[in-house]
Amino acid sequence: MDTLARHRVSVAGPEDGQPMVFAHGFGCDQTMWRHVAPAFADRHLVVTFDYIGSGGSDLSAYNSRKYADLWGYAADVLEIVRELDLNDVVFVGHSVSAMIGALAVIEAQERFDKLVMVGPSPRYIDDVDYAGGFSREDIDELLESLESNYLGWSSTMAPMIMGNPERPGLGQELTASFCRMDPAIARRFAMTTFLSDNRQDLPRIGVPTLVLQCTNDVIAPTAVGAYVASAVPDGTLVHLAATGHCPNLSAPEETITAISDFLRRRETA
Repeated sequence: MDTLARHRVSVAGPEDGQPMVFAHGFGCDQTMWRHVAPAFADRHLVVTFDYIGSGGSDLSAYNSRKYADLWGYAADVLEIVRELDLNDVVFVGHSVSAMIGALAVIEAQERFDKLVMVGPSPRYIDDVDYAGGFSREDIDELLESLESNYLGWSSTMAPMIMGNPERPGLGQELTASFCRMDPAIARRFAMTTFLSDNRQDLPRIGVPTLVLQCTNDVIAPTAVGAYVASAVPDGTLVHLAATGHCPNLSAPEETITAISDFLRRRETA
């Protein structure tokens, strides 16, 4: 199976439009961008895909050694970009994909024009002079719970991650997405995600970068968004009114506006 089929790559928009690649977060798939990505397809070549182990990807292509760190996922992003021969790419990454996108930019900056990070976190565990939002004990408990009862963990954690308790349908959708993922792959992806530390990579991002920070995000607290934007050489921080960790689902219009404004400003700068 070739690269595009393996990742169930979808392409829309004008062939001569500037490419925009939208990448989903943990436990999700490309459908999480269905309210946002089409808004850019009038001017941009819009690309969505599933990471191996997610959505409609080829599960047989999963390699636990390759995906033991985020560089394995970044390698897949670059494989897709090169297969489609994309240049001047605007990469839009949600959650862990923000860091995956950062690594892809560092590895092949000549292919990228801008980076959009939605709810990024370079490290989830607190450290000296750094507040990631979780203690090591918190993360160990989270991973233990995921290991022992993945479906139960999903039904508890997904609504918390989504936020917006007054709109339970959003939490239910994220729960269903988590539950569709192969539990063994999900456990490994969670470990890779929550034990990662990419703080040292942020200063190496050489393209203009937008950081979208939500309110009351239990996964990526406000201080983390500020940290990321300040550590990236050309970083812009935008605070969204949206609450929770998934503004691409809970506040797509606000997300679209923030990304559009960033692209417009950079075009005219």
